[in-house]
Amino acid sequence: MSTRKTIAVVGATGAQGNGLVRAILADPERRLIARAITRDVHSAKALELATLGAEVVAADVDDEASLVRALQGAHGAFFVTFFWDHFSPEREKAQVGNMARAARTAGVKHAVWSTLEDTRLWVPLSDPRMPTLMGSYKVPHFDAKGESNALFEAAGVPTTNLLTSFYWDNLIHFGMGPKPGPDGTLVFTLPMGDKRLAGIAAEDIGKCAFGLFVAGGEFIGKTVGIAGEFLTGAQMAAGLTEALGRPVVHYAPTPAEYRGYGFPGAEDLGNMFQVNQEFEKEHCGARSIELSRRLNPQLQDFQAWLAKNKDRIPLA
Repeated sequence: MSTRKTIAVVGATGAQGNGLVRAILADPERRLIARAITRDVHSAKALELATLGAEVVAADVDDEASLVRALQGAHGAFFVTFFWDHFSPEREKAQVGNMARAARTAGVKHAVWSTLEDTRLWVPLSDPRMPTLMGSYKVPHFDAKGESNALFEAAGVPTTNLLTSFYWDNLIHFGMGPKPGPDGTLVFTLPMGDKRLAGIAAEDIGKCAFGLFVAGGEFIGKTVGIAGEFLTGAQMAAGLTEALGRPVVHYAPTPAEYRGYGFPGAEDLGNMFQVNQEFEKEHCGARSIELSRRLNPQLQDFQAWLAKNKDRIPLA
């Protein structure tokens, strides 16, 4: 009889969850079984995971009953939310409540919850240094996650809180890569002044989560912060220059200027960068590259990530 434990992965076709499913499937020791949870089991990404050997199960994070069914028999579960799909911290918190209660009902023995800091612990709503957004938040996509940590605790689910970092993949998918300036020079915009930003390859988040599950109960009840490298905007621009073979200069607008750019989420991200800049010591200090590498020996730094992904970064 197999002693391999099943790990159910919410968001299995997304950046973080996909990295975890693939890490489980690629493990030469085959220590775990991957159960990929996704809304659409017939999507191309879901079908690809099935072909690779994952058990693919349908569930929706807005539907607690579907999550209970999908988690049945799983030893562990990875939970992540999708703020940028809907821009609603209230919906995000409701989804976490669904996941936490479903994990309790299904008897999950180890949850890994992909979270971020509640920035209101550093910048209270009454603090005028940055605007309060949506009435109750400073950085909505951070704060709702940080606030939701308590939902797993309240549900009595053995949980590891996994503090993630800025995806370098945002340079590909989120429009944050370098863009040509008026004279054609590539400009990398990052409102961090001369402060360092904790960054990571999205796939490495999943690989670090795999390390947490393999470690058994060692990290249950703990908060683990992961990062691939801490870099200033100027250092990232230098890395881009080398990788792309074209000069890339760093432009550091003020967070207030960035908030005014007007694209969806600009205010949220402007506040995020301001918090990361003003609380650089705390933000980077909560994340350990050494522990990240212990969990994931294949951890990439920015140069390694660029070597693999430079041709995927849109430059227009």
